[in-house]
Amino acid sequence: MRYELIIFDNDGVLVDSEPISNSLLAAYLTELGHPTSYEESLRDYMGAAMHRVHDLVEERTGQRLPADFDEVFHARVFAAFERELEPVPGAEQVLEKLAADGLPYCVASSGSHERIRVGHRKTGLDRWFDQGRVFSSQDVGRGKPAPDLFLYAAERMGVAPEKCAVVEDSPLGVRAAVAAGMDVYGFTAMTPADRLAGATRLFSGMDELADLLV
Repeated sequence: MRYELIIFDNDGVLVDSEPISNSLLAAYLTELGHPTSYEESLRDYMGAAMHRVHDLVEERTGQRLPADFDEVFHARVFAAFERELEPVPGAEQVLEKLAADGLPYCVASSGSHERIRVGHRKTGLDRWFDQGRVFSSQDVGRGKPAPDLFLYAAERMGVAPEKCAVVEDSPLGVRAAVAAGMDVYGFTAMTPADRLAGATRLFSGMDELADLLV
């Protein structure tokens, strides 16, 4: 096999959460006096850990977000997930194929462990991911675009970086995978292909992915 481990991003790749979370993030930032459109939220924060939101707002405005920002935002997101969240079409079929082929896989997400668990439980993807296959930016010092999270996931799974393939849908995630020395497959369902420059391959539907990985 070409790869010994497939590392999936979570939001936008396994669960269709980006429209939900970025709509809520844009609305909450605007509510707090930092006008942000949905498109701007996707551009600036898609694929990022929460510290990036705090850092960019402070850098641009000189103001800090409230101490309870993350708590309030996640409460809104989790409530919306319970109402609306669905798996990305075709994601479960890809996982089923990898499991049948005996090809190890895991998830490495900028989201918190709680966010990953909530999303997987709501969409039914939790049956594919025991705790040993779930890695979060909480586990490392720096989130994407730093390579730390992908390198940590590979180390924990016992696979050399050059034997890993990453599935990503954000520019930050593609940069992180490239920096980790891994092949990266850029999912263009929500992100224009030119923003995923640097990806090893691009694909627009999950039904294409399994054939690309073999």
